[in-house]
Amino acid sequence: MEFNLSKKMLAELVGTFLLVFFGTGSAVGAAWLVHQYIPTGSIGALGGFSEWLAVSLGFGITAIAVIYVFAKVSGANINPAVTIGLLVTKNLSLKDSCGYIIAQFIGAIIASLCVLVIFGVDIGAGIGSLGANAPSTGISYWQAFFAELIGTFFLVLVVMGVAIDKKADPGVAGLSIGLTIGIALTFLGPLTGGCINPARGLSPYLISFLVGNPSNLLWSNYTIFLIAPIVGGIIAALLYDYIANPNVVEA
Repeated sequence: MEFNLSKKMLAELVGTFLLVFFGTGSAVGAAWLVHQYIPTGSIGALGGFSEWLAVSLGFGITAIAVIYVFAKVSGANINPAVTIGLLVTKNLSLKDSCGYIIAQFIGAIIASLCVLVIFGVDIGAGIGSLGANAPSTGISYWQAFFAELIGTFFLVLVVMGVAIDKKADPGVAGLSIGLTIGIALTFLGPLTGGCINPARGLSPYLISFLVGNPSNLLWSNYTIFLIAPIVGGIIAALLYDYIANPNVVEA
């Protein structure tokens, strides 16, 4: 069954909205709780492993649900890095890819707006910066870049293997991808805040900036969360496409 592009875009918009809303909402909530005990005003001080694990589960479990709901409509990319990886391996058309990416960014921006409305400017954009990503203290730009690249590489490699490959069991795609997001963000959280998604990376920066709270956000850092996921996704998609393509045996 084929759906028209408008329905696919709506599925991508809603799916990305849910992912960013519950994922970054978990991050803002965790930052606010930590702020009650460690008044730093920075998401970089989320505390111990349990807080990062909770945020990672917020993203991972939401991704599982969204994939099972919308995979049959649009494939549930919910991430421009995934969409671009599918485009370069010709698993998605240019027309659909452009539509998906636009919808994903719109969904993410709406999600950050909703997080702002719920938590308010002081908590949402103030304490937690709406879940904005940034390299942690002691982590350089290129260390963060490399970490995000590898995290997205892992995600897209799994997507290719469990969701795109026609030999894969479609029943395990949502669980596999959601768990991959969870473990990737558990590792990346203390280093970069955990992004691996350019739409998720942009929306907190944009909304925090628009409400007049750019103090702890450097737009130069966003290039990490835009470029590294795209590069990692492309490498993973091309590598899997090469590995999984059967050899042609000449008679």
